[in-house]
Amino acid sequence: MLERLRGFVRRLGPGLITGAADDDPSGIATYSQAGAQFRFALAWTLLLTTPLMIGIQLLSARIGWVTGEGLAANIARVCPRWLTATLVALLVGANTLNIAADIAAMGEAVRLLAGGHPAPYALGFGALCVATQLWFPYERTVRVLKWLTLVLFAYVAVLLAVRVPWAEVAAQGLLPWTAWGPDLSARGYAAMVVAMLGTTISPYLFFWQAAQEVEGKRRPPLGDQHNAHPARDRVFLRRIRMDTIAGMCFSNAVALCIVVAAGVTLHGQGAQVDSAAQAAQALRPVAGDFAFWLFALGIVGTGLLAVPVLAGSAAYAVSEVFGWKAGLSRGFQEARGFYLIIVAATVLGTAGSLLAVDPISALVWSAIANGVIAVPIMVAMMAIGQSRRLMGAHTMSPRLRALGWSATAVMAAAVGFMAWSGLDA
Repeated sequence: MLERLRGFVRRLGPGLITGAADDDPSGIATYSQAGAQFRFALAWTLLLTTPLMIGIQLLSARIGWVTGEGLAANIARVCPRWLTATLVALLVGANTLNIAADIAAMGEAVRLLAGGHPAPYALGFGALCVATQLWFPYERTVRVLKWLTLVLFAYVAVLLAVRVPWAEVAAQGLLPWTAWGPDLSARGYAAMVVAMLGTTISPYLFFWQAAQEVEGKRRPPLGDQHNAHPARDRVFLRRIRMDTIAGMCFSNAVALCIVVAAGVTLHGQGAQVDSAAQAAQALRPVAGDFAFWLFALGIVGTGLLAVPVLAGSAAYAVSEVFGWKAGLSRGFQEARGFYLIIVAATVLGTAGSLLAVDPISALVWSAIANGVIAVPIMVAMMAIGQSRRLMGAHTMSPRLRALGWSATAVMAAAVGFMAWSGLDA
């Protein structure tokens, strides 16, 4: 039994890391704000997005594996170059904003734990994230990221420190209007729905997982030998499906734990939740030091996991648009442009984390930006997935097509609802 479990864990890779990176400090802040403001009334978004997230991430992974190229390179084949470049530019902007929010939250979390000023901690984290991607071998980087996913269990453990009314969680999660009150505006609710969807179904995750499948296909013992054995595709596509399902379910289960923990401890307490670090601090008087330490340490761990994914996905996308060599498995001299984009995104994000910007604005707006730019990217992905010219015999199944278009429609509807409620306000 133990050996079987070890075998299962060894087969997990890009899907698990991608899912765990989704619960970054920006996501933690968004989920905490949702619980503090609406209690359990937004839990339904996580139930809804789990199958949709599986579908769209599975599609991105399949595109990378089958075509042997990243998502931006494939989007350029079905869209005009100017549109591809615009989408990638928006992705880089959203990722840089997200990196700034994440590094700021990490610095603030360490300040809560150790004292001092958060700026030196933020600078240290930015330097660490750059150094690990520049000088760590690819295999070691993947191994470290895989182990860092364990920090997310801290948010499961937080629930052990509080008394959870599970019947109320189920009722509000499935029937959110039961928690509605006159003090909750439609505009605020719509914006938080888009933020929840945007931080759960995020474009940088699409690009990262597709690129990691390309990296995996290039590495020994596969390499070009894989193309000589098309029958192996079925084996590896099954591995991708298992990995993706496990990663997305894990991601959304942790997100639900954060929403529930914040709903139990912070809703109705008048606690200010302007960042993930403030969510940790607000837990202390109502849930105790155990929950506070777990929550704060989890912020640091998830940030160390997410920042390389954010910077890396931007670098993959830009490199593919310009035709540069890309990949963490390549050295700096072989892929200078790729690594310079990683450095630039991380440095700009670190610099942005030091600015006197309202934390919740940066966090929630980065999630909303992700939600908005996800729609055209998802439409392009669906066109790629249905193209026999690009996918050959591995075009989308009817089930995957239904999940992909459903995810795209839900994201588009959420963005449209937010725009309508904003105009109506």
